[in-house]
Amino acid sequence: MTTASKIEWTEQTWNPIVGCTKISAGCKHCYAETMAKRLQAMGTPGYENGFALRVLPERLKDPIRRRKPTVYFVNSMSDLFHEKVPEAYIDQVFEVIAATPQHSYQILTKRAARLARYFRTRAVPPNVWLGVSVENQRHGVPRIDHLRTVPARIRFLSVEPLLEDVGVLDLHDIHWVIVGGESGPKARPMRPEWAEAVRVQCAAQNVAFFFKQWGGWGADGQRRAKSKNGRLLNGRTWDEMPAHAF
Repeated sequence: MTTASKIEWTEQTWNPIVGCTKISAGCKHCYAETMAKRLQAMGTPGYENGFALRVLPERLKDPIRRRKPTVYFVNSMSDLFHEKVPEAYIDQVFEVIAATPQHSYQILTKRAARLARYFRTRAVPPNVWLGVSVENQRHGVPRIDHLRTVPARIRFLSVEPLLEDVGVLDLHDIHWVIVGGESGPKARPMRPEWAEAVRVQCAAQNVAFFFKQWGGWGADGQRRAKSKNGRLLNGRTWDEMPAHAF
């Protein structure tokens, strides 16, 4: 099953795996966990066990059925490189990706070390964008070095939720950076200077910058509905994409 996405930087989501476990600070208020519980209550197939990790091989061939070139976010409800996902199943996911070169696939993980290990003996399909989450200095920033070792055509960072000033970033061989605040009733605030510091570093290192959202807090530090926060940083939107994305 693929689903049209409300995520600003993709078109469809494809979830051949659902469920995950928390490993770092960015996981604390996981949107996917909340959504999985809601889908479980609605009786949606695939979520009978809520947010428990589950592979769904019946969904593997969904992108093959779609001829129109589409940008897919893979496993928005899980992590492809979760330690309990069998390597053979990851292979199957990439077999589908390789068989559908008309599509582009965005894969984001917090398991950057496993990502790097997996691709030591495998080629990355040219229609794959590989990214890591960078929510803070302790957990997020070290993932960048793992990502840099993987020879993907596009490497990206999801700096969301941005929980603190992430400091000086080495963006060598990184092509795209997404920044956003945390959403939901328990969202932690993002300060404008943290987001701006990342933007300035992207500009200095010639990396495309995409500002996704403020989340549950506005630029003025006030708690408010997401719909009122907008996507403006320093008075404008930032929707840059990698130069060789398509």
